[in-house]
Amino acid sequence: MRLGDLTAAPAKSGPARSAGRSIGAILIDAGKLKPEDAERVLRAAQELGIRFGDAAKELGLITQQDIDVALSRQFDYPYLIPGESAVSEEVVAAFEPFSRRVEALRVLRSQLLLRWFQTDPARKALAVVSASRGEGRSFIAANLAVVFSQLGRQRTLLIDADLRNPRQHQLFGLDNRAGLSSVLSERAGGEVVRRIPGLLDLSVLPAGILPPNPQELLARPQFAKMLQQLAAHFDVILLDSPPASESADAQTVAVSAGATLIVVKKNASRTWRVRGVAGSVAEARATIVGAVLNDF
Repeated sequence: MRLGDLTAAPAKSGPARSAGRSIGAILIDAGKLKPEDAERVLRAAQELGIRFGDAAKELGLITQQDIDVALSRQFDYPYLIPGESAVSEEVVAAFEPFSRRVEALRVLRSQLLLRWFQTDPARKALAVVSASRGEGRSFIAANLAVVFSQLGRQRTLLIDADLRNPRQHQLFGLDNRAGLSSVLSERAGGEVVRRIPGLLDLSVLPAGILPPNPQELLARPQFAKMLQQLAAHFDVILLDSPPASESADAQTVAVSAGATLIVVKKNASRTWRVRGVAGSVAEARATIVGAVLNDF
């Protein structure tokens, strides 16, 4: 499929939007409550003067966790249950949305909205860059993508642009036989953009098969053209780039995205390397939106 055919892939799996639907309907659709039990729960709720979910819990049909998940879907704030998804538990924002460390990610999201995404409607893409491996770049990119998608109707795309040692397909439990490398070599199109079941507004474009010429692929005009096409279908596009110290790939990704977030690992990152990343990005005339200290 040619690059010109690249569009956002439609949702093929995962729950439908549940905003405005009753808790009972959501629980039944999720398989947590049998339809034949709904009338019994309704009677119990009326007799006890309590809510439907609480009545179902009192009858031992569901758990508090089931109620919490149903409420999250009712308010368009989906999250996942450990053991019930292919997504890795490293993606903490998908499993622990109310934890302190995910709250820190939401603060970062707010700063990025104020400093970049909301300053100009055309600003859709942001490269997540680090100086070296092991500094949490892929972790930050994955979790940021989740918290952006949880804003509600904020269509978010995460692109794994690390064509040397990709991680996002592992974090989201995806097949990596086709992805960004396939698109840039004009062997695939929009079908390689995957919707993440259970996280309604999140899609991932994995890296795909590792090519022998990653720098050359990323430097092709098709990369910038692809981002322009995807910007018509997504509100936020995050790119997980390779480490800047290993190749010029990160600089190329940053230039195509137009802006960069630099990830620094506490007690691990070398100051001179971080300065080098900032200098190379600035020299390429890509905006440095900020830096985040990864203490996770």
